[in-house]
Amino acid sequence: MTKRFTFLLLTIAFLAGTQDAMIAQKYSNEFLTIGVGARAHSLGTAVVAGQQDVYATAWNPAGLAGLKPEAGLEIGAMHAEWFGGVGNYDYLGFTLPLAGKNQRIGFSVIRFGIDNIPNTLSLYEADGTINFDNVTEFSAADYAFLGTYSRAYLKTNGALRLGGNVKIVRRTIGQFANSWGFGIDLGAQLERKNWTFAVLARDITTTFNAWSFSFTETERETLQLTNNEVPINSLETTRPTLILAANRTFAITTDIGLTAELDLIATTDGARNTLISGDPISLDPAFGLEAGYADFIFLRAGVSQLQRIQDFDQVERLNSRPSLGLGLKVGQLNVDYAYTDLGEDDGRSTYSHIVSVRLGIKPKSEQ
Repeated sequence: MTKRFTFLLLTIAFLAGTQDAMIAQKYSNEFLTIGVGARAHSLGTAVVAGQQDVYATAWNPAGLAGLKPEAGLEIGAMHAEWFGGVGNYDYLGFTLPLAGKNQRIGFSVIRFGIDNIPNTLSLYEADGTINFDNVTEFSAADYAFLGTYSRAYLKTNGALRLGGNVKIVRRTIGQFANSWGFGIDLGAQLERKNWTFAVLARDITTTFNAWSFSFTETERETLQLTNNEVPINSLETTRPTLILAANRTFAITTDIGLTAELDLIATTDGARNTLISGDPISLDPAFGLEAGYADFIFLRAGVSQLQRIQDFDQVERLNSRPSLGLGLKVGQLNVDYAYTDLGEDDGRSTYSHIVSVRLGIKPKSEQ
């Protein structure tokens, strides 16, 4: 309950800080950068070059064409609980080949929500007495709907894959506020023997969220009496992010393989607490390592979100978000698990369990 009250205060602070103008807000639509799929999270989210399945719709749309046409329909689903179970993150998507050669489309839905948040704006009666019966609950939820197209150009020494996302973003905070947004992502993967190089331009056109707010007169008075500004309609923008990635595979034996990937994430919304911080561009690396046996079982580890923090003695040290994971593949069914940390350092347990599945359904002729 305490965490939900805390979120309510943060929500009100967000509403109060919104201005009647277009603002390039840092961390806008940040729920989309969390990412989907337990495999990706166990690899420290370093998958922009190596993700070539239905989850590529959220990581790099070009990777969708890494699925061969004969793979048919592929469905993916994920559930994760963040912040000690307060926030729920869910994903559902599918991809299928087009009649044209080496072309695929995909559709995905992402939801990140915090439910059962107490609404205390009506806690006090007109005479100043407290009435807990007036406390209601609401949800704050972010939705993204992604439509993806990808195409592969096969060469004798590798392949070039290109893809793009058109995404619609819907964000709601109870009955108080809601917004609609629109954006585009573009990506590419270049495969050469055991190497794959990739580039992703997320929100390349700048993603826009148009916010509208609705408060009753009583709620407006409560906000003013508690020294909070009454928010007004506004336009929020998400600036582009550029990711460069390199992936390398190693054949240790006929049954054992190793894959390593390094991603370099460049944000353009001003100085962030990253390994290389600058204004307006900050750089944040991510690294993942995967070992597989007989294309059946996979062990994974990764690290990301390197940040400099200071303790009470004003001693600076480097903090990170580590992750571990396991994957099993049985026929066309893939089950993945990840154990990852949010990277906070306040003495609380911030580790989360993530489970995702992928199921391939081949055409009858292929089966």
